[in-house]
Amino acid sequence: MYSCYTTLMPKRAAALDLILPPRDRGKTAQRWLYSSLRAGILEGRLRPGSRLPATRDLARQCSLSRGTIVSAFEQLASEGYIESSVGCGTYVSKILPEELLQVPRRPGATPPGLLTPRRKLSAYARRLALFPNLEPRPSRAFRPNLPALDLFPATLWAQVAARRLRRVSALNLLGCEPLGYRPLRAALADYLNASRGLNCAPEQVAIVSGVQEALDLVARLVLNPGDRVAMEDPGYPGAAMSFEAVGAKISALPVDGEGMQLREASLRGAYLVYITPGHQFPLGMTMSLPRRLQLLEWARRSGALILEDDYDGEFRYVGRPVPSLQGLDQHSLVLFTGSLSKVLFPSLRLGYLVVPLDLIDSFSAALSITRRHAPLLEQTVLCDFLTDGHFGRHLRRMREVYAERLSVLLESARQHLAGLLSISGVEAGLQTAAWLAPGLNAESVAAAARKRNVEVIPLNWYSIRRNLTEGLQLGFAAVDAKEIRRGVRDLAIALEGETNVSRR
Repeated sequence: MYSCYTTLMPKRAAALDLILPPRDRGKTAQRWLYSSLRAGILEGRLRPGSRLPATRDLARQCSLSRGTIVSAFEQLASEGYIESSVGCGTYVSKILPEELLQVPRRPGATPPGLLTPRRKLSAYARRLALFPNLEPRPSRAFRPNLPALDLFPATLWAQVAARRLRRVSALNLLGCEPLGYRPLRAALADYLNASRGLNCAPEQVAIVSGVQEALDLVARLVLNPGDRVAMEDPGYPGAAMSFEAVGAKISALPVDGEGMQLREASLRGAYLVYITPGHQFPLGMTMSLPRRLQLLEWARRSGALILEDDYDGEFRYVGRPVPSLQGLDQHSLVLFTGSLSKVLFPSLRLGYLVVPLDLIDSFSAALSITRRHAPLLEQTVLCDFLTDGHFGRHLRRMREVYAERLSVLLESARQHLAGLLSISGVEAGLQTAAWLAPGLNAESVAAAARKRNVEVIPLNWYSIRRNLTEGLQLGFAAVDAKEIRRGVRDLAIALEGETNVSRR
């Protein structure tokens, strides 16, 4: 049993509950309080810099005299465990007495921190690999996969959020069903049907934290160890990692100007096809309509499912968009996923997964026993942002901004990179592929560019089986025209230096 609850108040932090052990009848009250606080400090429950309760509050909470509390505090202070200042309170010392932190060990004993416990992990855990997050640092040329965060209407978003919070209901604070907030699902269904060419009802839309969660969900619900998944090569590494984590085998299909090459031998036995037809990752081509119809017919005959990733599909600069696979599907073969991170901002961990009607219950059950549901208040704010028209206006504005930035990149490249690097035709997206002149190595170029504060990614990082022609991925959406021009000039210097090295 525990006998005394007090409050721990770290500097500039929220209050935490502190529990003291029951009082030993063989100790005086002052000795018990001193030893309890000392043990809490040494064991790390009271961290350096944490604020202790005022003596009056502690006396009242523990039913002791204030003099007893003061005596215990004075002894701790004299030994260097705590420090006080008039008007500021009492805090655990940031530097504790070193001799009291040294725990005696038997000669030859292994320090506890160096012991490696023998743990039994599942096969799934042993297959997992870390997929790195975006580094929290300022954007620079040519960081890919990022929107123009400086142009996001944060003030407007805050106003929408504040309005929503002012009229939040008890039900909003309670939560929502596993597939997400119904009004948001309805708003997304309207958007996807009108703007992305889908044919879906609100009940088919599941709110997820992004494409990566959708990939994980589909992998766990559709695939068993040993099942085969077909995907583009080069392709999105996060997808391959999700499929391999559940024990699936990857069939890597090459791409050409019309998208994934649908080779019967490579598709044979696949239970799932993962594809980015609207804007292939990372090369950027759009899958042709005949190729889409061919894939749907193969899936109908084979009984396989297709996972369509609407990667960067919102930002198209030339031509009319080709209908989505999901919109063309007449046999419930396609799952469709997308993220709002590229449209709005990456820390908004909300995306969508559109599933066939017969799979709704399975996906709902899976979400109910994992994350329960996506954060509801963020969903309500996003719903208002959509239904009030802010989302559409922001999307149109960003499409114009990115088209201008793409034009700057292409013009600057013509001026400074001719003969060194050629940029693929860009139909959509936030980045593009660029091909190096013969003799240049993408890894070496990327290293040389980093020294000049330019960020490019070698395209071979995305290869699964095939060896690509040496090329780079260049992002153009996240930085302004001035930074793009600076990046092109410095990339040209890096390329010229590497060209001279290759000629030696």
